[in-house]
Amino acid sequence: MRADVAVTSGRPRPLTTFVLKVHSRCDLACDHCYIYEHADQTWRQQPRSMAPETVRAAAYAIADHAAAHALPSVSVVLHGGEPLLVGPARLREILLRLREAIAPVTVLDLRMQSNGVSLTPEICAILAEFQVSVGISLDGDRVANDLHRRYASGASSYDRVLSALRLLRRPEHRQIYGGLLCTVDLRADPVRVYEALRRQEPPRVDFLLPHASWDSPPSGATGTAYADWLGKIYDQWLAEGRPVPIRLFDSLRSLAAGGPSLTEWVGLDSVDLAVIETDGSWEQVDSLKTAYHGAAATGLDVFSHTADDAARHPMIAQRRAGIAALCATCRACPVVQQCGGGLLAHRYRSGSGFDNPSVYCADLKELITNVSGVPVADSGVGVDAAGQSGLAGEVLDDLGSGYGAAGVLDTLHRAELSMSRMLVAQVYEDAAGDGVPGAELAEAVQSAWHLVGHLDTAAPHGLRRVLGHPYVRSWATGCLRRLPSNGPGRALGPGYLANVAAAAAIAADVPAELPVPVYDGALHLPTIGTMSLGGWDTDTVLVATRPGGFSVRVGGADHSVGLDVDEPASGWQPTRRLDFAGRSLLLDDTDPFRHGLGWPPADRMSPIEADRLQSLLAEARESVLNEVPRYATSLDVTMRTVTPLAADPSGRLRSGSKRDAYGAVGIGPVPDAESLAVLLVHEVQHLKFGALVDVYDLVDHSRRAFARVGWRPDPRPIEAALTGTYAHLAVADIWRVRAARDAVARENFLRYRGWVSSALAQVEASGALTEDGRRFVVAMRETVESWGVGNRVTR
Repeated sequence: MRADVAVTSGRPRPLTTFVLKVHSRCDLACDHCYIYEHADQTWRQQPRSMAPETVRAAAYAIADHAAAHALPSVSVVLHGGEPLLVGPARLREILLRLREAIAPVTVLDLRMQSNGVSLTPEICAILAEFQVSVGISLDGDRVANDLHRRYASGASSYDRVLSALRLLRRPEHRQIYGGLLCTVDLRADPVRVYEALRRQEPPRVDFLLPHASWDSPPSGATGTAYADWLGKIYDQWLAEGRPVPIRLFDSLRSLAAGGPSLTEWVGLDSVDLAVIETDGSWEQVDSLKTAYHGAAATGLDVFSHTADDAARHPMIAQRRAGIAALCATCRACPVVQQCGGGLLAHRYRSGSGFDNPSVYCADLKELITNVSGVPVADSGVGVDAAGQSGLAGEVLDDLGSGYGAAGVLDTLHRAELSMSRMLVAQVYEDAAGDGVPGAELAEAVQSAWHLVGHLDTAAPHGLRRVLGHPYVRSWATGCLRRLPSNGPGRALGPGYLANVAAAAAIAADVPAELPVPVYDGALHLPTIGTMSLGGWDTDTVLVATRPGGFSVRVGGADHSVGLDVDEPASGWQPTRRLDFAGRSLLLDDTDPFRHGLGWPPADRMSPIEADRLQSLLAEARESVLNEVPRYATSLDVTMRTVTPLAADPSGRLRSGSKRDAYGAVGIGPVPDAESLAVLLVHEVQHLKFGALVDVYDLVDHSRRAFARVGWRPDPRPIEAALTGTYAHLAVADIWRVRAARDAVARENFLRYRGWVSSALAQVEASGALTEDGRRFVVAMRETVESWGVGNRVTR
């Protein structure tokens, strides 16, 4: 290890993406390349290709890391240089070694970034065999691409790249077509660049700003030239209904709504990535090579150091420190949550290192303003010197009290809707990049995505209804994690996007016709209902919408039926609506993704059972309003879907919610409305907490701390202890109000208050809370202290 390398101790937050430099040279001589043309010239010291023993050591280092952290999946990106220069035989050996070492431990997501000029049918066949998603670098049309992407002789690479893309668009290779990467050049016409990229039918597009720093600023740029250039593409993209995912734009739209970023270029999300060079050295992200010679080095290697050692490296840790790693100027900026300071490499300046805003600061502000539609000066959100967002402070204080004002809760709801939209978009991107088996299924996914884009412009209300459905998010999350879901939904993969799109068209009363997959003999339309197809022997039906309903048919007109959305018919079970204080709740007892709420779901309710649930809900809401009115707001804003749960044979009351189904509450049989009131408030607290931690990090997950809680026999991870404590805080509050009524209620209050107080003390003492987490816990403790001490119960 280098003498100047300092590695922190303790268990680090795991890495999930590994860039494997299988070849260190390139067959092009692009003059904007950050590896060969910028400050860092360490590539000259690297072996040309990664030796077999290095591949083996790297593969087992990744596998050991995945096993130690129980990672559900890891991504390995073959990179260079140009990775295709290893040739087909060596490429197969590398992929085989990676699969043999990693696949037994976790799901292996293989990717490659290439210039494409050496792609051949033989290599495509190998990549398809190992399911490697391939991204190709292309800067637009011939004029734009030839500005930089040339051979050393000066000859154009354009025709060779287009030949590679034609290979990837073949039906047998389409599943490995990962997308296009385009580096911006202000001299190129932005709309022509965009249209040229669109013609290649990519599953997604990445636009990159040319790597630069304060020492080597972008050439030829004045004012917000890069934002203006990208803005013209953004306007065209919106006008066309966002026909292809563009990662930068999708990330900024998500961040503007409080959701996650999809790229390390913007936002404050952690970048869980490390590079392994051809000699086996662990390195930081390649973009740092634009800063100074040796900037990406760590002094570690796969032969002597684990991936945990790499994750502990101070510079890798800095990239994952969020707002605390930014300079004071960035922390005080009103768009810091969306910008995130920009790419780390772009902040570098001699003398002050990376403690600066991005060299593209003005462009990022302007682009964020264009995408969010909110002028920076009007955003009203600032960040103090400690890195605490003023808006974050208000949210944490408000929700930490246990309650939640309507405006704050509505903000969380909109953030969750934005996140669901991004997850569904990512399902399409992954399906388009990885391939969807079966010609009919692939057709359904493509048709569905085109319909989603049309609805987003023509009838966004229908799309919002369906994309905001809790169980659509459950499906999308399961697809992205590549995990089987519980219950009948286990077979529903990316093809279910067609079910989502058809449901959105029905909800919006927009005429549409598309093929929709059938699973286990049933057609599922989220938020609309489920149709049993009886003896229809088919995997796909054609759904055609019409005002107030839709028709379903197989092939020609051999089997066809017309249905009204809200009217039950033979085999057709529409979802039903319940009134909840003048607001409509979805009674969902047919959705295949309603499993996983902590207790098995019940079968479809009879009309009599649904009427009884309607009455109980109305009475329970009235009980909450009378006893703890501030929690009634939480019920009104947060709860959107009710799913009946099966009865517990032991007689125990059952309720449930789940992390990836925001807005859904499961309820088992209850004897009365007062019992239901307690269950509803308890589960809605879980929903609120889940939405909160989607936006704010309350717990430092690199610290593996646990707490013992009164309601569970086993030690709980700190975040799990915190969510349980938050739910029991509300339950304690209800029993506090009822305590004057009888001894049982008083005993319940004292028990729940004791649980909450003890859990808060352990959580605070764990040392695993972030600054936001400490602020949230302080607000919870203040609520508990307001109730009084000892045996005195206050109201």
